[in-house]
Amino acid sequence: MKEKTSGQAPQLAPIDYKVKFGEFIGIGPNGHLFVDGCDVQELAETFGTPLYIISENQLRYTYRAFRDAFRRHYPDVEILFANKSNNGLAIRHIMNQEGAGGDCFGAQEMYMALLAGTDAKTLVLNGSNKQDEELEMAIANGLCVNIDAMDELDRIAAIADRLGVEVDVGIRLKLDLEPLRERKGVAMHGPGTLKQQSDSTKWGMTREQTAEIVKRALAMPRIRLKETHFHLSRMSNDAADFAVMAKEMITWSGYLRDKAGWTPPCIDIGGGWTFGKWYGTGPNSQLDDASAPTAEDYARLCAAAIKEEAARLGLPLPKLRLEPGRALSGPSGVAVGRVGAVKTGSTKKWVNLDLSTNHLSWSAVLDWYYHAVAVANAEAEGTEVVDLVGPLCNSDEVGSHRKMPVLQRGDYVAFLDAGGYTESSAARYNAQLLPATVLVAGDKAEITTEREQLRDVMGRFRVPPRLLAGSFTQRS
Repeated sequence: MKEKTSGQAPQLAPIDYKVKFGEFIGIGPNGHLFVDGCDVQELAETFGTPLYIISENQLRYTYRAFRDAFRRHYPDVEILFANKSNNGLAIRHIMNQEGAGGDCFGAQEMYMALLAGTDAKTLVLNGSNKQDEELEMAIANGLCVNIDAMDELDRIAAIADRLGVEVDVGIRLKLDLEPLRERKGVAMHGPGTLKQQSDSTKWGMTREQTAEIVKRALAMPRIRLKETHFHLSRMSNDAADFAVMAKEMITWSGYLRDKAGWTPPCIDIGGGWTFGKWYGTGPNSQLDDASAPTAEDYARLCAAAIKEEAARLGLPLPKLRLEPGRALSGPSGVAVGRVGAVKTGSTKKWVNLDLSTNHLSWSAVLDWYYHAVAVANAEAEGTEVVDLVGPLCNSDEVGSHRKMPVLQRGDYVAFLDAGGYTESSAARYNAQLLPATVLVAGDKAEITTEREQLRDVMGRFRVPPRLLAGSFTQRS
């Protein structure tokens, strides 16, 4: 990797691995799994397990590919990284250097983005139940606030008046999505079709509510209407479904022009963008393999839909904002666990790891598939089918029915594409401590999240004195 100047993004040259799992993740010359120029076995032995490993170069590479795909098809595009997918401070600094804005949920994500020096004008505050303190933080720092409740506009205006500042405001929409009424997908928001799932969520304002908010906002001197917003989420990996959503955003722009006298200068079409890998990743019910759409597919179809509908309605092309999260952070990460007990039953074999569904929560919550490879001798052919399980008191399946080489106590197993929604949603069930995270760039590895210690957890607990007295009373 070329030496980079502070604040500047480096030039990237993908590595020619023996087997490639990504541009900067693959099997190295000694047969071990590598992240960039680092042997994952050595990383696990140095930093301990369970361990998250993030490839800085893979994150940068994936971001640029996504950004450039949309810029090839649309004249004015801004990428807002979904901070919730990986909210490490180092990740946010990398996104800043790449020129990405950010999607923030809550005061904490917003604070971390601002702490990292992100340009507030490239940040949006989303949320269905924003508290006064987070609204004030957003308004004082110049973020765009996306309204998602009828009383939110008055609360924003009151804070802006008190602070004596103007504030950018967007509105989250409750799109109709009629063309998706019969479209099936992944049950991300309960049962039903894509439309049924979208209708059943708490998000968004109806057409009538949106028009009312616009009319009132136009009369408020400190409110600057900036955008409309929608998020389809990872219910579908068909790019055409996202084009339906993008088109309807413009349809609503026409409605707002006609009913409220305002044409949104910007539309934010959210996240949910997927990515495919030849070995598979994503929900088991709709696995993303090599046939999954690429950023180029999404960009081509969404841009065409927006342009066609804008032309039909006689509308200017709005600025386009997107909020990719897992599509950027996911491919950059690897989660590593150490093999413990190996147990053989009459019909099944279990390989226990110190990595659990606390650390790969989507494998349990969303039936998510993370491809598993042995870290040493990573290209060895699988010879037996095992369940890869963690140490928790539930079934704790991080990888069921996996064809693996023979694994023994002390070996390491890695799960690929684990850079998104892993550390940021990691849990402490059974009082497990949260893992460390290591950022790799070239042959350099640096800790970006310290491994949690017992004192970090115990320090939050308090025991009332009356219970202490009862527990430690001497009994004769």
